[in-house]
Amino acid sequence: MPSDPQEASFLDALRERVLLFDGAMGTEIQRYDPQPEDFPDCKDGFNDGLIMTHPEWIESIHKRYLEAGADCIETNSFGSNRIKLDEYGFGDQTVRINKEIAELARGACAKYGGGRTRYVVGSMGPTGFLPSSNDPDLGQIPLDDIRDAFALQAEGLIDGGVDALLIETSQDILEVKLAVEACHAAVRAAGAAVPIIANATLDQHGKMLLGTSIQSAYTTISGMGVDVFGMNCSTGPHEMAPSVRWLDEESSHHMLVVPNAGMPENVDGVAAYKMTPEQMGDAMSVLLSKHRRIRIIGGCCGTTPEHIAVLRGVIDGDRAAPGDAGS
Repeated sequence: MPSDPQEASFLDALRERVLLFDGAMGTEIQRYDPQPEDFPDCKDGFNDGLIMTHPEWIESIHKRYLEAGADCIETNSFGSNRIKLDEYGFGDQTVRINKEIAELARGACAKYGGGRTRYVVGSMGPTGFLPSSNDPDLGQIPLDDIRDAFALQAEGLIDGGVDALLIETSQDILEVKLAVEACHAAVRAAGAAVPIIANATLDQHGKMLLGTSIQSAYTTISGMGVDVFGMNCSTGPHEMAPSVRWLDEESSHHMLVVPNAGMPENVDGVAAYKMTPEQMGDAMSVLLSKHRRIRIIGGCCGTTPEHIAVLRGVIDGDRAAPGDAGS
């Protein structure tokens, strides 16, 4: 079940203070040096499937972020919509897998919460298709298939007790719309009150992969009954600043800002994220001091429990706000 109803709900907490999300999951999993045999059916890279083979790894990662001061833990379900699970042969188990992933996060919050209310946020990443595009492979998929894939995922996450649903790392605004519709359908079917967070993922020029600006993305989604709108992934906090400024001035929604640890750099063919916890803390401190609609911060690719610990200090006022960091 979601957090004790006698405790502040996710939305109540959001109105009262800035909430801190956790950091990256994938890079933390890599610290265990997983081998193909560590994954279900030896499906190498099936990180979400670790709920079946190494749930203790995921629980330990949740624990480290909770100990770093995160208010909210994202479920390890980024790739657990039915379309993505079909790639690993587990699509018919979408509801069960998401339910168990959410229950694991819920249990970690209960076990390691430190006497504070912690919230579980159901992570819903993209399907890998681009329904707005004319691409002969990625654009040719029935829209109902995408909507249904997200609806099953949301059903499982709600069954597992999440406090909110997070549509994240979104690259196609049409897919975001379908995901929002799916979440609403799942919430209605469950008779639950589960907030919905929708994100756009922007490049350094402020555009989604198919060219949608933050203005167009927000205009498209703002009337669909989402509770929070924001940005995650793709860039660091400096590159997000112009879009954050526009949303702060023009939107009427609470805002989420969850950047990478800087822009990715190619190091021997591998993406590297080199923004230190202190540098990220400085940049996020500036954004928070300038933009009152920011109600959620956290870390995406390249961030660690150390980054989250510094952001905890930023929210709690343990760090002096630096000068302008490029906003």
